Amino acid sequence: MRVHLELCLVLLCLVGNSIALDNGLALTPPMGFMTWQRYRCTVDCKLYPDECISDKLIRRIADLMVDGGYLEAGYEYLIIDDCWLERNRSADGHLQEDKIRFPHGMPALVKYVHSKGLKFGIYENYGTLTCAGYPGLYGHEKKDITMFAEWGIDYIKVDGCYFPGLTYAKGYETLRHYLNQTGRPIVYSCSYPSYDEDNSVPIDYKLLSENCNLWRNYEDIDDSLASLESIMDYFALKQDIIAPYAGPGHWNDPDMLLIGNYGLSYEQSKMQMAIWSILAAPLLMSTELASIEPKFKDILLNKDIIKVNQDKYGIQGLRVYKSGSIEVWTRKISPKSSDNYSYAIAICSRKTDGMPFRYTVSLKRIMLYYQSGYRIKDLYSGEEHPQLYYPDSNLTVRLNPTGVVFLKATIKL
Repeated sequence: MRVHLELCLVLLCLVGNSIALDNGLALTPPMGFMTWQRYRCTVDCKLYPDECISDKLIRRIADLMVDGGYLEAGYEYLIIDDCWLERNRSADGHLQEDKIRFPHGMPALVKYVHSKGLKFGIYENYGTLTCAGYPGLYGHEKKDITMFAEWGIDYIKVDGCYFPGLTYAKGYETLRHYLNQTGRPIVYSCSYPSYDEDNSVPIDYKLLSENCNLWRNYEDIDDSLASLESIMDYFALKQDIIAPYAGPGHWNDPDMLLIGNYGLSYEQSKMQMAIWSILAAPLLMSTELASIEPKFKDILLNKDIIKVNQDKYGIQGLRVYKSGSIEVWTRKISPKSSDNYSYAIAICSRKTDGMPFRYTVSLKRIMLYYQSGYRIKDLYSGEEHPQLYYPDSNLTVRLNPTGVVFLKATIKL
C-alpha cells in the first residue's frame, strides 16, 4: 500500500508539472531588445562589422542599453533572434553557436549580458530547421532546453517554421514541460498562434495562456505604417476573442517596436508606442541604439507611457469607437476605486490630408462613466488639463495626420 501511495504521489507531481507553465515570470509585459527587426539575418561580419549577428553586436547592444538609460527604464531582456547557430549540430547532437561570429561561446556572452544587469534571451524554432535554415528543436527538445537552462538563458522565443507535424500546440506543450523540468525560470514566447491563424486552425487560447508567457498572434511586423495598421486592425477585429486571455504571466504579442528605424514618422512612432501600451503588449525595441534620434529615444523612454504598459492589473485595452479615419482605444488601469478604473486613452488618426484635425468625443461615448469625474493628462506633452471631466463632458483634441493623442484619465478619489 505504501508503495502504491508513493507511486500515486509521484504521478500527481508529474501531472501537476504538465498542467501549466510554472515560472512566476512576465507578471507585466516583458520589455527589452530583440535583434530581428533591425539586424535580421546579417551574418557577413566583414561587410557589415557593426550589424552582423555576433558576440560583438550583442555586447555592444548590452552596453548601449545600460548607458542609454534603457535598462533603468525597464528594458531588461536582450534577445538574440535567428542566425546565431552553426549550420549543423555538434558530433554529439548539441546545438552550437557559430564559432567565427561567437568565438568566446554563448555561455560567455550570457555571462557578459548578466554582468550588465540585463537578462539574456535566445531564439529557436519548433521545426526541423529555423526560419533561416539553421538547426531546429524538433526531435531534440529535452536536450536543447536543458542546455539553454545550463547556459543561463532567461527568455526563449520559439518560432514555427518547417514543422513536420499536424498540431503545433502539443509540441509547444512538450517544450513547456521541459522548461518546467529545468527548474530555471525562463520566459517562454510562443509563435504558433500566428501559424495556426494563417492555416485557419482554431486556437485554444485558454490552453495557450497556460502554456506560454506570451505569444505571437499575427504576421511579422515590417518597417512600415501599412504593417503597423494591419496589426492594429487584426487586434481590433479579434479583441473579444483574445483580450480576455491577456494578464499577468501571459500576454498577446503584436511583435516588435519599429520606433527609431526607417519606416515610421515621428507621429506614427508615437502611435505605435501608445497602442502597444494600450494592448499591454511586450515592449521589444529593435533599432540602432547608437544612432537613434533623441526624439525617438524620448518615445521609448517615456516614463508615463511605460507605466501604462506595465500597469499592475494587466488588463488588455480595446478599440472602443471608430468614426471614419479616427479611432479611440482605451485601457483600464490603476488607480481604481471599487469597480471604477482610471483609463489610458489613445485617439488615433489615419487621416493623411496633411493638416491637424480637430476631434471631439464625449467620455460616455468611449465608455468612461465615473460620476465623480476624471483628471486628464497628455502623456506625450505632459500637460494636465485644469478641469475635471465627467461622463457627459466633451473631450476635444487636435490630431496630426497618422498620429495620436495619448491621454490618462485618472479617477477623482
